[in-house]
Amino acid sequence: MINLISDTVTKPTPAMLEAMMQAVVGDDVFGEDPTVNALEAKAAALFGKEAAIYCPSGTMTNQIAIKVHTQPLDEVICDQHSHIYHYEVGGYAFHSGVAVQLLEGNQGRLSATQVAAAVKPAYDWLPKSTLVVLENTCNRAGGSYYRLEDMEAIRDVCRQQHLKLHLDGARIFNALTESGNTPLEIGQVFDSISICLSKGLGAPVGSLLMGSQDFIRAARRVRKVMGGGMRQAGYLAAAGIYALDHHVGRLKEDHARAQQIASVLEQQPYIAQLRPVSTNILIFDLAPTLSAPQFLEALGKYDIKASSFGTHTVRMVTHLDFTEEMLEKVLEVLPRLF
Repeated sequence: MINLISDTVTKPTPAMLEAMMQAVVGDDVFGEDPTVNALEAKAAALFGKEAAIYCPSGTMTNQIAIKVHTQPLDEVICDQHSHIYHYEVGGYAFHSGVAVQLLEGNQGRLSATQVAAAVKPAYDWLPKSTLVVLENTCNRAGGSYYRLEDMEAIRDVCRQQHLKLHLDGARIFNALTESGNTPLEIGQVFDSISICLSKGLGAPVGSLLMGSQDFIRAARRVRKVMGGGMRQAGYLAAAGIYALDHHVGRLKEDHARAQQIASVLEQQPYIAQLRPVSTNILIFDLAPTLSAPQFLEALGKYDIKASSFGTHTVRMVTHLDFTEEMLEKVLEVLPRLF
């Protein structure tokens, strides 16, 4: 089976499994798991932050960040395609009691001008604009990524307007692979940063939230009340350390394979529109006569899986477990599907 549903479907490599087996562990709730501590210190240093906290998921790290940065009746500003709005079960309302203002960005990317115009005046009948969340890369926008100067311009607006700035960096290393920027350059832009280890980096579980010492101290309490305090989590954290050490450089392979699939898709008569392919995510609209379920059924006959992203829209995501041999089969199958 060739699985292009998401980059979350990967399995640990033999070398990663060996690193997990060799992990030295303790009780992380007491701060006594040396491998978790090492992962948190490694990530914080990588992005130039004072501290980090290891959590089970990117949803949790994002929701913790919102909770720590805001108070009830505040408002979060984000793009209309944001993961925190579409795929985190309305957690911003459930956990934090805040509103969300959705902006129509450019392929999931906001501009500084948009952010400045979105800040609400201090009237009793309006929520207080408090936090801006950027997603880099943006999943629903096809893996698009920000230029550093655009993020810096948004940071400047946030400082002028006394707003906090959080990065949902679930796929930040995919963005950095293409932009050429460094984690340290990204780190100086944001008050807090969330990164996922279980997507393109290929770890089985885990995300990290980074920020100041005070921010992470508050985050640890929120993680606990959300049920995210883990015990001997070092076995999982070891996979994260291995991923950061060995799997960042190879992301360019995923991007190259996505481009090869795109070059074949755009030639097919059943494709109405292929969205811009920036990293490892392909989103394409099918001809009006072809539904996403029909396309996926035809693809499934060749043991290839993708995901529906709408009535006539499909997403494919390349990843660590999508090999060159699998790519060749996909490129062979696509022209003869219909």
